[in-house]
Amino acid sequence: MTVTDNKIIYKVFGLNVSSELYFPELPQISARDNLVDILISKSDLSFIWAELAVPNKYFVVKENVVLFQVPRVATFLIENGKEITFSPLEGVQEDQIRLYILGTCMGALLMQRNILPLHGSAIAIDGKAYTIVGDSGVGKSTLASAFLQKGYQLLSDDVIPVTLSNQNIPYVTPAYPQQKLWQESLNEFGMESSQLRPIIDRETKFAVPVPDQFAHEPMPLAGVIELVKTETEEIKIRPVLALERLHTLFVHTYRNFLIKRSGLMEWHFDTTTKIANKIDLFRLERPTSCFTANELTDVILTEIKKEEPNL
Repeated sequence: MTVTDNKIIYKVFGLNVSSELYFPELPQISARDNLVDILISKSDLSFIWAELAVPNKYFVVKENVVLFQVPRVATFLIENGKEITFSPLEGVQEDQIRLYILGTCMGALLMQRNILPLHGSAIAIDGKAYTIVGDSGVGKSTLASAFLQKGYQLLSDDVIPVTLSNQNIPYVTPAYPQQKLWQESLNEFGMESSQLRPIIDRETKFAVPVPDQFAHEPMPLAGVIELVKTETEEIKIRPVLALERLHTLFVHTYRNFLIKRSGLMEWHFDTTTKIANKIDLFRLERPTSCFTANELTDVILTEIKKEEPNL
């Protein structure tokens, strides 16, 4: 798709996006002489939803098509890795629509483009990318923020796009310069929330811009750290081995329930197998009883240095 006028478009996940919806969190670029990879537009999807939707189901998934509805928010349609269409429901705020476009919609779109979306945060350390994955609420963004406090850079928060080079080297492409942090994490880091924008429906979770600590270039993926909560008081880290590595990458693929329904199981298995053969993969256990993000960064950095000769 070619841009013919001089309008402003956005850069996200390494893609040029033309959108009818305003995204304050995304960097803008001049569209002159640039190709547009993705079109985001508003349209009435009520007829297609009525035709295709199944009662009590929120998703309709086919090859290169994902249609879903969020009650009281909007209906969304993602097609061919190129188009996102949204149909707002009455009374919805734009913050809510943006949240789903940058999350579920982009995750589905990346899969349609054969880009693996991992769920977590990605940090740049000495020219390499390291991703922190884990269940919701485990502290991925908080741990990433602790790395930023030490002077490292953010590559992505929430959706991490991973591609393979011609030599099957996995690369993480930068997403956009923003984190999402809970009030408790802001308090631990001594950060003030009064000037930050709350995430809709989560009044104590905030959007934290990090333009000065954002890595703008893709970096080779060197390691994946799975963060896990435990009831013990001790921090432990261990390598993830053999077939457990593939299972870990599947579990922490963003919106992984879309993979089979989109006909992408073979692609996902092939992609994650190649990635697993090129990276270090660790499970990092942290206690739930106290704030340990700063200690966890030290554990990870120590482990990375031990593994460097094998990279």
